[in-house]
Amino acid sequence: MNTISSEWTKFWSVRSTWWCLIGGVFLMLAYSAGMGFSLSDGSSRPMAAHSVVAGAAFYLTQFAVVALATLFITSEYASGSIRSTLQWVPVRNRVLMAKSAVLLPVLFGYGVLNTLAGVAVSAPQIPSPDSSVGEVLGTAAGMGAYFALLGLLCLGLGTALRSTAGTIVTVFVLLVMIPMFAGSLGAEDLVNYFPGFAGVNAMVTPGQRNPIFGGIAPYAPWVGVALCAAWAAAGLATGSTVLRRRDA
Repeated sequence: MNTISSEWTKFWSVRSTWWCLIGGVFLMLAYSAGMGFSLSDGSSRPMAAHSVVAGAAFYLTQFAVVALATLFITSEYASGSIRSTLQWVPVRNRVLMAKSAVLLPVLFGYGVLNTLAGVAVSAPQIPSPDSSVGEVLGTAAGMGAYFALLGLLCLGLGTALRSTAGTIVTVFVLLVMIPMFAGSLGAEDLVNYFPGFAGVNAMVTPGQRNPIFGGIAPYAPWVGVALCAAWAAAGLATGSTVLRRRDA
């Protein structure tokens, strides 16, 4: 508990945390307002408010989460404070577990908050279709789970790579570039199993189209969450291995 308390204090005591959180909400509101305005006359492709915020999460807000979770570990390597951290907590995996325990509830709540904020901005402008309470809550739960697990993936990769730029570029390639390349080669089905698209599928009501590529997910939202959890576990396992075997 002392390790978690220490990491919690470190998390909230740096400006980058606040800038990332505020920036992500701003991006969500800006995208949702813009899409709501474009859909207000009914001339564009019909899209409900909960689908709008899912698109905002993928195109913009998730990268604020990536930056936040990455800096949570790589800033310590950049400043050299990771040496002090590991002296205070000799069992190295305990540090990673404590950081994960801080990120999980914060990012889950952050995803729920972004969903509600985006729906509040976009829904009044969209004539139809309307989002039901169940659809909004489902999107909120999916976004919260995706952001939390994406944060763990970034934490693990950041621990392994020890570089802010390297981690952000690696995650961007994993979330966007590789799926786009796979899709361009005709492997559209494979795209659904990468973390970014699995996360969006976790936010979409079963049977509805994914707002990013227009297809219907081949699995239920909980499967999307499970896929994101598998990616997060792989990232943390990689980070844990490097943390235990390499000097700080």
